Amino acid sequence: EKVVGGQIYFAFALALLLVYLVLAGQYESWYAPISVILAVPLSLLGPMAVLNGLRIENNLYTQIGIILLIALSAKNAILIVEVALELHVRDGKPLLESAVNAARARFRPILMTSFAFILGVVPLVLATGAGANARKSIGITVFSGMIASTCLAVLFVPTFFVVVQRFENWLAARSGKKAGVPKVPDAPAAGH
Repeated sequence: EKVVGGQIYFAFALALLLVYLVLAGQYESWYAPISVILAVPLSLLGPMAVLNGLRIENNLYTQIGIILLIALSAKNAILIVEVALELHVRDGKPLLESAVNAARARFRPILMTSFAFILGVVPLVLATGAGANARKSIGITVFSGMIASTCLAVLFVPTFFVVVQRFENWLAARSGKKAGVPKVPDAPAAGH
């Protein structure tokens, strides 16, 4: 663990890069995934506060929990950004209205999925017996991170979306393109 301890930062960077590239392909934009990636550090506030308060060391299991938080916090942000993009780009609604409506529309699904997962890791947090320290490290990390992500994502992700989308719209206006419009394949010729 001590020999490979420095490689965890490389693993974090690769995990974030993977999430970014998958979302860039999904949204067909290099900028839209940034609002999702910006939500990831919000989930790290919980483990930092709890692990420092309980004096739990940052071991391999804690680091695995943090990599898991990258995916889980990105999931919460994706739920909001996806709807906001649809409202803004497809339906042509104003940017701020799209972000607020997306946060309202996705509030309940975010709470339901997040709290189902949070309650699912409670046995890890309360683990006893052989190997309890490993289970507690993962459980406490994910438990506290998901609470932080759930509480903060609904507030901050719409803001991140508005800032990033305004920047993308500004860049598109400078270059003369329409921002955020997915490419539509050409219609087939008649008779084919």
